[in-house]
Amino acid sequence: MIGGSDTASRRRVLQGVVLLIFALLVGRLAYLQLIDPRYEELARANALRHVVQYPSRGEVFDRNGEYLVQSRACYDLMVIYSDIGRQGFDTARLCAVSGVSREKLVRELGNARLRPRAPRLVTSYLSKEDKLRFDECNFPGFFTVYRTMREYPRKIGGNLLGYVGEVNQDMLKRYPEYRAGDYVGMSGVESSYERLLKGQKGVKIQEIDTHGAIKGSYMEGRYDSLPEPGRYLVSTIDARLQRLGEELMRGKVGAAVAIEPATGEILMMVSSPSYDPDELLGRERGNHYMELLRNRRNPLFNRAVKAKYPPGSTFKLVQGLIGLEEGVLRPSDLHVCHMGYQAGRLKMACHAHASPLDLRYAVATSCNAYFCYVFRDILDNPKYGSVKEGFDVWKEYVESFGFGRKLGSDFLDEGNGYVPDRSFYDRRYRGSWNSLTVLSLSIGQGELGCTPLQLANLACIVANRGYYYIPHIVKEIEGQDSIDRRFYERHYTKVSPKHFEPIVDGMWRGVNIGGTSMGAQLPGLDVCGKTGTAQNPHGRDHSTFLSFAPKDNPRIAISVYVENGGFGASAALPIASLLEEYYLTDTIRRPELLQRMKNMTIYYPSYDR
Repeated sequence: MIGGSDTASRRRVLQGVVLLIFALLVGRLAYLQLIDPRYEELARANALRHVVQYPSRGEVFDRNGEYLVQSRACYDLMVIYSDIGRQGFDTARLCAVSGVSREKLVRELGNARLRPRAPRLVTSYLSKEDKLRFDECNFPGFFTVYRTMREYPRKIGGNLLGYVGEVNQDMLKRYPEYRAGDYVGMSGVESSYERLLKGQKGVKIQEIDTHGAIKGSYMEGRYDSLPEPGRYLVSTIDARLQRLGEELMRGKVGAAVAIEPATGEILMMVSSPSYDPDELLGRERGNHYMELLRNRRNPLFNRAVKAKYPPGSTFKLVQGLIGLEEGVLRPSDLHVCHMGYQAGRLKMACHAHASPLDLRYAVATSCNAYFCYVFRDILDNPKYGSVKEGFDVWKEYVESFGFGRKLGSDFLDEGNGYVPDRSFYDRRYRGSWNSLTVLSLSIGQGELGCTPLQLANLACIVANRGYYYIPHIVKEIEGQDSIDRRFYERHYTKVSPKHFEPIVDGMWRGVNIGGTSMGAQLPGLDVCGKTGTAQNPHGRDHSTFLSFAPKDNPRIAISVYVENGGFGASAALPIASLLEEYYLTDTIRRPELLQRMKNMTIYYPSYDR
């Protein structure tokens, strides 16, 4: 009996200890939940929502203060899957209110389920009206975030200004600080100046209840951070000139670039065909983008800075300048032209004009034979040990004019163009070639490839008598005293300024006395110009023209390139002349020519078949 009593006593003691421990645990838990304020804060933290506050993207103005790019309010529809709850929501009503398709909604909810507590983008570009209708419905787990979307009020400059889209994997490599759902400049100015335009994101911490409804700001907004808007840019573009350039190039394939020679500021940059950047915004952007991709004329390709065109006869200016600097040519030197240049069985045809002729007249009449003589004299110069060494010297001169390399403009996707080196011809001709082998280079043909921006820059170099400023598209940045210093530096060619005068005089004579550029004459404006007709293996010849005006103290330099446009004087010259007239006089006094060029359409078998 004594042993049984001891066992019962031990059991009661053990039960008492267990009950005491349980009571202590319950009391501690009650204290933590009901009394200790630290754990109250932690509990509240589980019901906090961190909402990204997106900044307004910086505006872009033209040189006269007119809006080229603006931002307007829109909203993203977001979801946190864990906040939807078992009660669910009215799917049909949400689709009707937000405009999102049922298929897209199901897809995004499936993605959101993988990270149920993380905000997930459902759709973008809700209008203010859409948001008001959404707010009236109180869908659990869904909420909206304020954003801005781009607006291009003048409907110009698609390839110039670029467009904004959602960040992709390629963009994340360039901007590792971005996240899925962020917007980023995809091309043009929007891309080149992305870091200045985008601004800095902020955050707003919200308290929400168990149903996902917003109760207010956490700690009265003490830990919120405001977004910093992006900086505005003042571009170098003249919006009126840009609009006219796009109207004149409509229905044609090519590009037109105008630059202010005294500063390097790009006044106009037209790539044709182009697109309306507004069409690459909003909910239908995907459909519009696919339409642009299917267009065989490739509207998304910025021909002004990326195309490699043969410069044709406009390149004769460079040949003449190199010949003068090298001492193998004097302005008074005469060469004969009997409808072309002939050496043995090789013949380079030319059009009818007086013969013999000097350098000025050769420039004015665009004589092929004259510049064949000059080119061969440069390469065959006895002071160089061989033609190949003479070719190397010629190439160095050409590159000093900005060809065969990027000019360093503020376009991220600027192309190099192409100037062949001696190794190219060594491979092609197994080391056996001479000045006759590469004679097509004398008139801007053969393997030469130039961007329209490089050709407009050549017009600046001649207008400035030997130097240029790097072409650029932005002249002022909010909050900065100046733009990049490289845009203020003069870049000189290897040709002395004194040698430019006979070339300039020849260009002036070609417009105002007699030559291939007579159609560019504008009384009282001393226009200088040079036509170019570039051979095209895929159809009709390309038409090109470069010009500047006035002759002294020039205010505009321009290059126009029209694929399959025929002679330089047929398409490119009248377009350039109308643009120069409009920029210099603020009017056009040749309405019939204006309408004819606007209505000119060209057949492009290589694109349209």
